[in-house]
Amino acid sequence: MAEKAQWYVIHTYSGYENKVAQNIEKVVENRKLHELIQEIRIPTELYEEKDKNNKVKEAERKLFPSYVLVKMIMTDDSWYIVRNTRGVTGFVGPGSKPVPLSEKEVAALGVEVRKAAATVDFAQGDSVTVLGGSLDGWTGIVKAVNMEDQTVDIVVSMFGRETPATLPLSQVKKLEL
Repeated sequence: MAEKAQWYVIHTYSGYENKVAQNIEKVVENRKLHELIQEIRIPTELYEEKDKNNKVKEAERKLFPSYVLVKMIMTDDSWYIVRNTRGVTGFVGPGSKPVPLSEKEVAALGVEVRKAAATVDFAQGDSVTVLGGSLDGWTGIVKAVNMEDQTVDIVVSMFGRETPATLPLSQVKKLEL
C-alpha cells in the first residue's frame, strides 16, 4: 500500500471508549486488516489520588472522554468498519468526511500515556511532613524540588544527625504552622 496511515478521531457514546477500541481491535484481528487499521488509542494520563485511608495511589483518567484515536488508512472498508462499530457516533470532521489529524495535532494531543504534572505548595527551606514510606510521620526541611523527576530532596533530623532523603512529591506535605 502506497498510502500512509493517519490518525483520525472518532466520537463514541460516553463511557464506551474502551469497548469501542476492543470491538475495532477484534474486527481487525478477525478480518486480518492490520494494514488498514494499525493502531487504536484512548489518550490517558496518570495522576495520584488519596484513598479514604489517606494512602496515595496512582490512577488513570481519560484526557478526552467520548473520543478514541485510530491510526488507519482511509478506505471505504476501513471507514465502514469503524463507523459501524457499536458505540461509535461518527468521525470528527465536517459532514461525513473524516479529517486526519496533523502531525502537530497528534503530538499536542499526547497519544502516549503521560504523567500529570504535580503541583506543590512548598519551596526550598520550607518545613514538610513525610506522608509515606519508611520516613512516614517525620518532619524535614526542603533542600530542592525537582519538578522534572517529580521528586523532592529533604533533610530529616534523626537522632541528632541530619539525614538526606529524596522522595516523590506525593509523599511530602507542607507543615501547617
